[in-house]
Amino acid sequence: MAAEPNRPIGLIAGKGRCPFLAADGMRKAGRRVIIAGLRGQASPKLIDQADTFRWVGLLRMGSWISTLRKHGVSEAVMVGSVDKKLLHKRFGFLRLVPDFRTLRLYFGKVRKDKRDSAMLLATADELSSEGIELVSSVKYCSEHLAGEGVMTAGSISMSLQEDVDFGWRIARASADLDIGQSIAVKKCDILAIEAIEGTDAMIARAGKLCPAGGWTMIKVARENQDMRFDVPTVGLETIHNLKKAKCSCLVLEAGKTLIVDKAETLTLANKLGITVVGIRSND
Repeated sequence: MAAEPNRPIGLIAGKGRCPFLAADGMRKAGRRVIIAGLRGQASPKLIDQADTFRWVGLLRMGSWISTLRKHGVSEAVMVGSVDKKLLHKRFGFLRLVPDFRTLRLYFGKVRKDKRDSAMLLATADELSSEGIELVSSVKYCSEHLAGEGVMTAGSISMSLQEDVDFGWRIARASADLDIGQSIAVKKCDILAIEAIEGTDAMIARAGKLCPAGGWTMIKVARENQDMRFDVPTVGLETIHNLKKAKCSCLVLEAGKTLIVDKAETLTLANKLGITVVGIRSND
């Protein structure tokens, strides 16, 4: 990747390791990193990864924009998870004290469609209107994307392949309907589908429903996945949770799923006996 010395780039950061991977890639590309850390979501340790860091409210888009514009940012990445359960608590949206810009977007542009995809597209448009282009969230850490084929030392048995094929179709349909991007299956039976609780909670639920173990988790992207945001992600914690829930196989969409700290995560999966497979979509 060609370096662009001293040219600032923005990072709107949520929870998890992904913002660290993106910041590291940006710095390696010679960019000045301006981080707008979502308060209550982003790690304070990100301060050490930034040339400039500012805490901003989750629903205060005006402060995101003013922070980035102040430092001459015209290109930004939005990466990291957020705790969406906060929005579903009693008066949760208002308790987070949204600013006028966010209120206008929420009750105007996405008034009739508040799915994640609609909200994120509207957010990208809002940033674009101020001269800030959102780029792929994996642009600066693409080496961590899932590859195609078996990525661990394990192999796929005939019965397991049946679960993979069955689960893949159901997972794609679920993701495309904005229900969830992960499912758990065993013997061509659906154990659990991810909803707002997130992947880790779904894994725990599947483990309780199938105490004998030997089930398969499939995680996919949406059809025509917008890589600027909400890229499916797994990592070390995912593998530990899968082992605890007695999962035997993890299937990921190749080229569209981020494996955080990829080498370490696949090494751990090998050690714990979990087969990790990448499948490339035909879409």
